[in-house]
Amino acid sequence: MSDDQGRLRELRRHAGKAPDDRIVLATLRIRIPKGVWTGPFSRTHPNTRLEALNRTEVVPDVSVSDYWIEGSPPGSWAREILEYPDVLRAESLAEVGGGCLYRITYQNPQIVSLYRRLHLPIQFPLRIQAGYILWEVVARASEFQEVLEYSRSTDPEMTIVSIRRRPLRTHLPQLTETQERLLRDAMAAGYFAVPRGITLTNLAKKLQRSKSSISESIALIEQKLLETAVRAPFAPR
Repeated sequence: MSDDQGRLRELRRHAGKAPDDRIVLATLRIRIPKGVWTGPFSRTHPNTRLEALNRTEVVPDVSVSDYWIEGSPPGSWAREILEYPDVLRAESLAEVGGGCLYRITYQNPQIVSLYRRLHLPIQFPLRIQAGYILWEVVARASEFQEVLEYSRSTDPEMTIVSIRRRPLRTHLPQLTETQERLLRDAMAAGYFAVPRGITLTNLAKKLQRSKSSISESIALIEQKLLETAVRAPFAPR
């Protein structure tokens, strides 16, 4: 039995015991499909590393993200990236740490629709090289199975790099349903990304709430997260 199959069997065994009270923290290595620009671009330049730093949704089918791309002077990749059919705009921002920042506007890949339906936040940064992406997943066991099934349909040879399971109650604070929804929406919009993908003002507009209301709600969420982190014992890995 392969390591991948063993991890999956172990996950199913634990998930079957308490499917609603487990959270899965996993890293998947997936071959990026041809229709997503980062796949063919990184296969054309296999020694070049990319990192997607955030994502902000412009309209339901279009997003903008900041990418760090290793090497080459500022703007070197912009014209090439713009040639991919799913890319709508490519801007060079700055030279940073042995590479350059680019702001790319693109048509959403199918995984965004799945994450939107499951109300899952996309974990950043996303690391990409030679046509593969390391995709980090934080989800309940049932949700993780859906992500896993989708990933296997995209790449039958997808591998599980690492996987951990924890009881949900020891991993997350006791947030209300409204707070959980706000936290997920803010994370998906890139509010907690580094650098921040959306301002508080724009987040409030996106969620159709007042800036003061969003600010107070996020402050309460952060307080609960901090209190939980201080109280919780260190869980074995």
